[in-house]
Amino acid sequence: EGNPYTWWVGKANEKHYYWGGSGPGIQKCACGIERNCTDPKYYCNCDADYKQWRKDSGMLSYKEHLPVSQVVVGDLDRPGSEAKVSVGPVRCQGDRNYWNAASFVTSSSYLHFSTFQGETSADISFYFKTSASDGVFLENLGNTDFIKLELKSATEVSFSFDVGNGPVEIVVRSPNPLNDDQWHRVSAERNVKQASLQVDQLPLEVRKAPTEGHTRLELYSQLYVGAAGGQRGFLGCIRSLRMNGVTLDLEERAKVTPGVKPGCSGHCTSYGMYCANGGKCVEKYNGYSCDCSRTAYDGPFCIKDVGAFFEEGMWLRYNFHSPGTTVKDLVSRTLLSSADPEITAPDLSLNKEELSFSFSTTKAPCVLFYVSSYTPDFMAVLVNPTGNLQIRYNLGGTKEPYNIDIDHRNMANGQPHTVNVTRNGRDIVLQLDHYPPTSYSLPATSDIQFNSPKALFLGKVIEIGKIDQDIYKYNTPGFTGCLSRVQFNQIAPLKAALRPTNASSHVHIQGELVESNCGASPLTIPPMSAATDPWHLDSVSLLFTTFNSLFTASADFPYNGQAIGDGVNRNSAIIGGVIAVVIFTILCTLVFLIRYMFRHKGTYHTNEAKGAESAESADAAIMNNDPNFTETIDESKKEWLI
Repeated sequence: EGNPYTWWVGKANEKHYYWGGSGPGIQKCACGIERNCTDPKYYCNCDADYKQWRKDSGMLSYKEHLPVSQVVVGDLDRPGSEAKVSVGPVRCQGDRNYWNAASFVTSSSYLHFSTFQGETSADISFYFKTSASDGVFLENLGNTDFIKLELKSATEVSFSFDVGNGPVEIVVRSPNPLNDDQWHRVSAERNVKQASLQVDQLPLEVRKAPTEGHTRLELYSQLYVGAAGGQRGFLGCIRSLRMNGVTLDLEERAKVTPGVKPGCSGHCTSYGMYCANGGKCVEKYNGYSCDCSRTAYDGPFCIKDVGAFFEEGMWLRYNFHSPGTTVKDLVSRTLLSSADPEITAPDLSLNKEELSFSFSTTKAPCVLFYVSSYTPDFMAVLVNPTGNLQIRYNLGGTKEPYNIDIDHRNMANGQPHTVNVTRNGRDIVLQLDHYPPTSYSLPATSDIQFNSPKALFLGKVIEIGKIDQDIYKYNTPGFTGCLSRVQFNQIAPLKAALRPTNASSHVHIQGELVESNCGASPLTIPPMSAATDPWHLDSVSLLFTTFNSLFTASADFPYNGQAIGDGVNRNSAIIGGVIAVVIFTILCTLVFLIRYMFRHKGTYHTNEAKGAESAESADAAIMNNDPNFTETIDESKKEWLI
């Protein structure tokens, strides 16, 4: 049907179907371009399907697609069918001036050069990339004459000048944003006959010069690259700036200019690793940010869990496609695929899945995660009645679903647990918490395609048609607990429900979804047994012997996620209250004893003047008693302060 069996993957994980000696968009090899293939009916020698070895080779030179990260070779299932692939090294060559670049990190940054000599002819070209919506690229002034190039808006580049006949402006408008942080080429030219401006491969804009008037561009100021005259300067990178055939050395000038950096490596080169959990580093000109939109996380570095608490009977459904959407629309959205956009439509299939989430619950059994389809195929993650985890696949080809039972760990113990499931064809890798990954394999008779995925469920399965009997039983009363950081391939259903995104319209919720951080990271080690746990009831029974007369029922500590009865909760509360009262009493007694033992006593003795009762004032009393004003305070007077 014309679909290639073989392709290679380049930058940005894009598939390419052209080969060495050919070009982008052409599904041919070099022999197909030169029309000398082994079989003229085909465009590659290897397509001839001869018994003898045939070879296609050549250089892949379209650098926007390089480097080659993967080669996928199909059609090898037939007897005697073989393929050999080799990929040579990447070689870079060219003029160093082509990559002479500078980064402008503030809107007031600029470089200055000597006056541009372009009286009768000006030829200017350069490349730029930015995420800012406007800014001046360069400007040179005269008394009244000037020449200027600027980014007027996210889609407009302007070339303006004045040679004495009044300002002239030429604008090129792009149908796509130019502030997409990709390289764009600007070429401006002015002579005595006309002026022109071109951006990338957009149509050339031309303005004829007047037949009469001034023709010489007379400039006197320095040439400013970036901000000039208080205007908002360019934020981003400029490289390969050529003016009348001379390349300006932006890098050398940037080394001695504040606010401008040589080269254009960006912040993501140094700090991109801080965007965790699949977050994408986005370049900013005074830093960087992390795009978490395609992850199940939030926050500045994509490390904040997005989770929610599910009450009994609550469920969430995520539809992989909305009613009324076409297959073409679905393919363009790449909802399910981590690499292949073709697997989102109802009539297409999954060959691999990547699932990760965290949960905590004390109720079993329950349905944690379920993916339905338009066929009997399904995938489920369950907690069985004993609290053990079960992964269940039904892809056809077998009488019963394929189950992976983790029967040696109780997952319904109220602690947070992390589940990671990866399937690629027949191979399944499961990792729980921080334990080592375990590998499994689907039976030889099982299909390996998940046909026509339909919807994703969390907490409960509400689906039309026949449902697996065990899942139907586990559906009642439903999951109670916390789910967080749920991600299935590129879908984050909880985040879509709790954060307004483009995928929010695919979500349907039954009940009130309450956001929660769902506790901390999963346990590194399993809970201690009763024999080794120093805080188990048997180990601390002596502590409560004094209070045995207060209780009529014995108290047992819950262990390993077992249900706690109302009586046990009541007894535990009584024990806690009694302990609190005893501790409070002991503290009060200690405070009283300390105060009593360290109490200080003191006396304050004074000799009052005789005749004080009849004196008019205190001074008069002293003078009446002792005309010589001798000190009346006895030397034995003592004073203590508490």
